[in-house]
Amino acid sequence: MKRKGVFAGRFYPGSAGALKEELISYTIKDALRVKASGIIVPHAGYIYSGRVAGEVYSKVELPDKFIILSPNHTGMGAAVSLYPKGSWETPLGSVEVDEKLSQKISDNYSKIKEDAEAHAGEHSLEVQLPFIQFFKKNFSFVPITLQHLTVEECKNLGIALAKAIKDSKEDVLVVASSDMTHYESAKAAEKKDRLAISQIEALNPEGLHRTVRENGITMCGVIPATVMLFAARELGAKKGTLVKYSNSGETSGDYDEVVGYAGLYVS
Repeated sequence: MKRKGVFAGRFYPGSAGALKEELISYTIKDALRVKASGIIVPHAGYIYSGRVAGEVYSKVELPDKFIILSPNHTGMGAAVSLYPKGSWETPLGSVEVDEKLSQKISDNYSKIKEDAEAHAGEHSLEVQLPFIQFFKKNFSFVPITLQHLTVEECKNLGIALAKAIKDSKEDVLVVASSDMTHYESAKAAEKKDRLAISQIEALNPEGLHRTVRENGITMCGVIPATVMLFAARELGAKKGTLVKYSNSGETSGDYDEVVGYAGLYVS
């Protein structure tokens, strides 16, 4: 199976040259990198959230394998949908799905379904790949898109990911794709988002899941983020670190209705 770059030319430039040029403007050359178990990065159009994502990808060590978790915006497919094999294409080239690691995850979590349909029209996972491709020529990844899960289901999946990573005996970075509060004033959005960020910094997946629900925080990738935190905690991470917070108003000039963007790593 080969998944084309559906959102090239929409969320990010459609030609390799223009895409590289834009990525150069978002990433930090020769940044001091830290070893992380997981990261949270936004997934809006690059002109809005690219600087936040680029700064995170510039500041963490990027291994040869990734698990990328995204929210399911379309409602298509299974609740936990794994794109099992083949490759994904962007203007920067083709990236192979890691079938061996995918199988380990499937073996550890019975509720996961092999389902390409859930990924066909989903932007939030695809837009992560060019950032990794910018820094790494060769890598493989496991694409998983998620609908709503209970906190217990998030925990079980997170532990399954951690076990698969441990069994692989290789370095794997778990990427959670998420924007933060949607369509509130910049001041209101940041107030709410800081509540969620504090739970991530405390490496508290249960607290993040609860805080988002109880405070009406429209963080679209709360499920991927919660799963990533459970996995990272199982892998020995101790804390989360905020790299950058921003909102769409910094690009559009409209601060009355913004989308918030937070970039963090856990280590």
